[in-house]
Amino acid sequence: MNRSMLMAAACALALGIAAPAKAQDYPTQTIKLVSSFGAGGGSDIIGRIVAQRLQEKLGQSVVVENRAGAGGMIGNEFVANSPKDGYTLGVMTAGQIISPVMTKTPRYDTLKVFDSVGQIATAGLLIVTRSDSPYNDIKSMVAAAKANPGKLNFASPGYGATQHLAAELFKQVAGIDTQQVQFRTSGEALAALLAKQVDVLFDTVTALLGQVESGQVRALAVTGKDRFPATPNVPAAIESGAVPNYDVTTWYGLYGPKGMPPAVVAKLNKTLNEIIVEPAVRERLTKAGVVVKGSTPEEFDKFMAGEFAKWTKVREAAKLEQR
Repeated sequence: MNRSMLMAAACALALGIAAPAKAQDYPTQTIKLVSSFGAGGGSDIIGRIVAQRLQEKLGQSVVVENRAGAGGMIGNEFVANSPKDGYTLGVMTAGQIISPVMTKTPRYDTLKVFDSVGQIATAGLLIVTRSDSPYNDIKSMVAAAKANPGKLNFASPGYGATQHLAAELFKQVAGIDTQQVQFRTSGEALAALLAKQVDVLFDTVTALLGQVESGQVRALAVTGKDRFPATPNVPAAIESGAVPNYDVTTWYGLYGPKGMPPAVVAKLNKTLNEIIVEPAVRERLTKAGVVVKGSTPEEFDKFMAGEFAKWTKVREAAKLEQR
């Protein structure tokens, strides 16, 4: 065997040994965890809780980096274009699935450019009205909307946000005609409700829990099929009988660029599922307003595909403009 053949054989052997070792020894350097929304938001809070425990379990630094903008698509695009080595991950949210649905020319295919690691949690939305509102429950609100088509105003924080499409789906399921009023932030939408500029507000439990507990607003329902632990006395909207099969939750999961080593994905998934059920982590996540829910990568893939299809149908039925 000549020298060239010996060198080629040595390189092949080295590559054969190095590839599995890389996955087995992962991680050997700092992991970047991208939150596609600003500091203090749900994605950021959940990401930091998970990052701290991942760091402790994996023995390497896990640093949260905020890359906000375009409804989460800036962060998504950054992750999609990162090296496929498991050292750049992201926190995926319901909003990051909805944003491409509402975008005329998205720069990537949400369902093809990422590797799922696993789901972290779900979170409910609240449907609230003012404390002096004539609506005491979902049934009375729907009845009023049917009796006065186009008169009831729904508010939500942001065109194309999860809250916006949750309200649009509610209208479709209930068979009512209402006006949608969009605000830039949760604070602006809540202020409009309290000022009697709008009648009903759809927003996250995290954004509204304080106002519900203080009596500033009346919670009519949660949007998921089950009651939410943080608001056990607030019924699910479907309990009213006025919106059969209505089920909307926001959610969080872990993902990375397409093409990560399968062994790395498997290790991350195993570690993630272990830490989210630890009592201390579960308690922190619960206080952040979410319900722990783990999954396999395949289950999270299937879930996200279902969410994409669901919200595409809602957008088309509502004839919402893609921007």
